[in-house]
Amino acid sequence: MKRASEYLSLTGPFCEQIDGYQVRDNQLALCDAIDNAIEAGNVLAAEAGTGIGKTFAYLVPALLSGKKVIISTGTRHLQDQLFHTDLPRVTKALSVQSSSALLKGRSNYLCLHRLKLAPHLGFINRETRSILTEVDEWSKSTKSGDISELSSVAEDSYVWPMVTSTADNCLGSECDSWEKCFIVNARKAAQAADVVVINHHLLLADMTLKNEGFVELLPEAEAFIIDEAHQLYDVAARFFGDTVSSRQLISLARDTVAEQVNDASDMVELRDYAEELEKAARDFRISLGESGLRDAWLKIQKKPSVKQALDELETALKDLITILEQAAERSRGLEQCCERAQIIMARLKLFQKEYSTDDATQSVLWYETYTKSFMLHVTPIDVASIFQAHTNNFSNSWLFTSATLQVNKQFSHFANNIGLENFESGVWDSPFDYEKQSLLYLPENLPQPSDPDYTKQLMQSAIPVLTASQGRAFVLFTSYYAMYKARDYLKQMLPYELLVQGDLPKHQLLETFRQTKNAILLGTSSFWEGVDVRGESLSCVIIDKLPFASPGDPVMQARIDAIKQQGGQPFMEFQVPQAVITLKQGVGRLIRDVKDTGVVMIGDPRLKQKAYGRIFLNSLPAMPVTSDVKDVEQFFNPVQSADDANSGIAETV
Repeated sequence: MKRASEYLSLTGPFCEQIDGYQVRDNQLALCDAIDNAIEAGNVLAAEAGTGIGKTFAYLVPALLSGKKVIISTGTRHLQDQLFHTDLPRVTKALSVQSSSALLKGRSNYLCLHRLKLAPHLGFINRETRSILTEVDEWSKSTKSGDISELSSVAEDSYVWPMVTSTADNCLGSECDSWEKCFIVNARKAAQAADVVVINHHLLLADMTLKNEGFVELLPEAEAFIIDEAHQLYDVAARFFGDTVSSRQLISLARDTVAEQVNDASDMVELRDYAEELEKAARDFRISLGESGLRDAWLKIQKKPSVKQALDELETALKDLITILEQAAERSRGLEQCCERAQIIMARLKLFQKEYSTDDATQSVLWYETYTKSFMLHVTPIDVASIFQAHTNNFSNSWLFTSATLQVNKQFSHFANNIGLENFESGVWDSPFDYEKQSLLYLPENLPQPSDPDYTKQLMQSAIPVLTASQGRAFVLFTSYYAMYKARDYLKQMLPYELLVQGDLPKHQLLETFRQTKNAILLGTSSFWEGVDVRGESLSCVIIDKLPFASPGDPVMQARIDAIKQQGGQPFMEFQVPQAVITLKQGVGRLIRDVKDTGVVMIGDPRLKQKAYGRIFLNSLPAMPVTSDVKDVEQFFNPVQSADDANSGIAETV
């Protein structure tokens, strides 16, 4: 029997059938390691360098195994690419009879019941009615119900939440549209398929049985492949917690009104109590203060205005529950609104309890505010034990893969975060020649990042780099404040077009960058990973500082406190490793192809001045390092004088 890697070799079908396919030794080795893990039912953590072709390396053994395999990715974009592009190519090349299914989160599918309710919502204006009419027409022809099909309606349109469901408001098998439900049909297709492409949210939903009423996928699976596994910890932390949001409350109020119009027109008090709840939610938002806050609940729970507004919100919700209990027998929709209200009430009561700092050992309560909305969160501090408890229920093969799993050449940080034990691990390096294709520039004489003048001085150091690269750069920041400050400085100093995060939707900003010669794109966290720009359009990546999470962040602070209580060192055990993973992702934006070349500039002087700086450098690709800007100029302009030729490059990471 052929080894899986033979299909990817020079004599295999991929060389014959796929244009541009190149055999990579490390891809073949990774493919065999994954094949062995799936066959033996083992757990494997695999760091696969950028450009190695890890998708083909796991799809080939997955399809050849004959087992039911679930592949989980970090984003919908990766899901679509995997399902619509990569899977068909591999299936065809292997000539296997294997069925596959794509399954997204419920918010990606049209809900026929909510579409029917939407016109009865009292706040509908003419524009909204027009969009709803368009959605209704599309609903009659779509087979999947995937809202991405209707490209004429913006992805972030306010209409989509009106016509898609949540775990809270889904009626389940008692819905009159159950037989035609797009989510139900998608899950049935997934249950029947050999290979199912999902995302991390759905993986965790199935794992914790939060999709009750639907067919669960995990008990049927024989192998799990977790791509972009470095994201799993953060997703799990959010998912294993609970949330109360203004959107949940207002949606409950408006759904109650819509159900009342349909099934309890004589109970006008339902509308009155629903409107009171919506008002109380808005008043509570006002009590929390300005927009953009993200802080521990403990800090404001005793504030009189907040306590009063929370009491009034709880009273309004309690009153609505009382009347809903009387109306519940009128319809399944009203009964479900009552159940939703009771669930929200249980969560809300967590924020009414008296807490002290000594209580914050299991979970952290925190809040965040937006212009017109709020979210209250309960987030577990220890994700590892929860994730481990669930994965232990499935004695299957697990593959965790990403380009950024290791910190300082070790997997311990990743394994500890998700409770991984008794696993195999391996590193399959990128085929890129970083010593020839790239250069790492660490400028000298910059102040500490805490210096008020830091961003300006950093940009002054960046000017000759951006001039040498002729724009064609990403400048990545750890805060919006620094990004805007840099924008104001750079637009006066450089002739190149500046594209700034927030000016356009992300996909439009990237497309403009690709099509605009010599552009410079300024971005924050969402541009540090998951962005692929190949060729000369991107020849320089500048990173403003080491991407440590803010110690003032309530979740980070709770984790720091928990590690201290256990006698650990949170900075070295958690904060540094988390920042290393993020930095590796940011640096990884530059070289995306064997033909790419470019310079990475990291301005933070702590890389050279602090002992932990070596951990960051040891975790990066083996790039030549310099602190002389002349080396940068020489990199972009190889034609040099004899004097320039003697400057040399000091070392390699």
